[in-house]
Order: sequence, then structure tokens, then C-alpha cells
Amino acid sequence: MSALRVQVEGVGVWSPSLTDFEALRRLLAGEALSEPATRPNAAALSLNERRRAPESVLVAIEVASQALAMSGRVADNLACVFASAYGDQATTDYMCRVLARAPTELSPTRFHNSVHNASAGYWTIATDCRAPSSAVCAGHASFGAGLLEAAAQACADHRAVLLVCSDTVGVGPLGELIQCRLAFGCALILSPYTNAGMPGIALTPVVDAPRHASLPAVCTTWMRDNPSAACLPLLAMLVRGDDECVLAASERLGLRVHMETTA
Repeated sequence: MSALRVQVEGVGVWSPSLTDFEALRRLLAGEALSEPATRPNAAALSLNERRRAPESVLVAIEVASQALAMSGRVADNLACVFASAYGDQATTDYMCRVLARAPTELSPTRFHNSVHNASAGYWTIATDCRAPSSAVCAGHASFGAGLLEAAAQACADHRAVLLVCSDTVGVGPLGELIQCRLAFGCALILSPYTNAGMPGIALTPVVDAPRHASLPAVCTTWMRDNPSAACLPLLAMLVRGDDECVLAASERLGLRVHMETTA
């Protein structure tokens, strides 16, 4: 398979102490993190939706909005791929507890947040997006799988694609198993590579990729447990102009991501 070549038009990042891409730049430059934020803004949602939406949706909407703003594009015709290793863990824990104890008490509102494409649904409704959308799950490789899907769509359909990957704090027995202690989300807007002065990347499949990519040293102590933080080697590459990194895209398949030279 030949390389998929795309350019990065926009980037979004959110975690409690890392609230945008500029904050990541400062972190990688050795500056201290800001005071933790309690909740993403997710301003694309109406006030009522923000009140009702779980953290998993708020994180995804926030990073999508950041990437969209950086790109200067509009959302109504932007294809999107939403990826997550575990979806909304708090809702999954709630549903398991209620179904085991009193199934008739299950909240319909909480139930509709349990589906894996909930964030995609909130985003496309809030932005009046009628372009194709999809949801991807591949465990620890969810970011790499989502990146492969978004890049393939961008190249095959000759269009820009929004990629969002996010996971939140684990709750209950599932949280004890997963050990995900910090919410994190990222978003990229990718389009076919045109050498137009934007950061360009080439994606090439490789076999026997490492299960966990090597994170930047400043991130390892506080991000290693969130599977969506697998994006950080790529984001650090974009910040520093590093040559390449390798990301997991499945249990065996990986993606070698190589920086393209831009004009």
C-alpha cells in the first residue's frame, strides 16, 4: 500500500491541565501547566445541551471546535470520524449498575449517551452537518485506527475530514480495570496534501508496531493511562517538526507517520 499523504489544517487538544494546542506547545517548551480546568467549554452546543451532555461529549465537542476554528472551515459539509477506546465510561458504569438492580429505572437520556457514536451525533446536530460521519473503536489503537480512517477518506474522496479521539476517566469496576485517570481529547482536520504551506504527513502501514508509542518525556507521568493520548507523539512531531513516529492502528498493524516537506 502506498502512503496516504494529507495535510493538517487544524488541531484541537483538551485535558484538565492542557486546554488547547498552544498549551501543548508551551508544555513541550518546558513551561509549567496552567491551573486545571473543571469542564470543557464545548461552546458549539446550546446551553441546555451542555448541561445534559456527559463529559465524553463535552471533551469531543471542545477539541472538534478548536480544530475547526484553526482551520477556518465550516462544519456543515465537513466529514467526520470520531474515535474512542471506551466511549462514555461513566454512563456504561451507570447502566450496568441500574440494569443489575432495577432495569425499569434506566434513564432514556442516559441510555442514548451510551452509544459509541453519541459524540458524533451531538456534533452533527449542533453544527447542522450533513456530511458523512462514523465512529471507530480499536482499544489502545483507537487513535491510530481513526487516523487511518480519516486519512483514507480524505484521499479517496478528495475532501477535508475531521478526526476526533477522546476518552474520559474510568468509573466503577470498569475504571479499576482500565486505569484511565484523566480525561483527554484531540482533534485534527485533514485534507489531501497539496504542498500549500501547511504541515503535511505521510502515513504508511507497518507490521508489529509497538502497542504503546513513546510519548514525549514531559507527558509520560500524567497521560500514559489514557488511550487517546496515543496522539501525543504525532502532535509533538507537528510542534517540533520531528521526522517521524509510529502509532498503533490495530493489534498488529501500525502507521509510520512521516513529516512531508512543505513550500
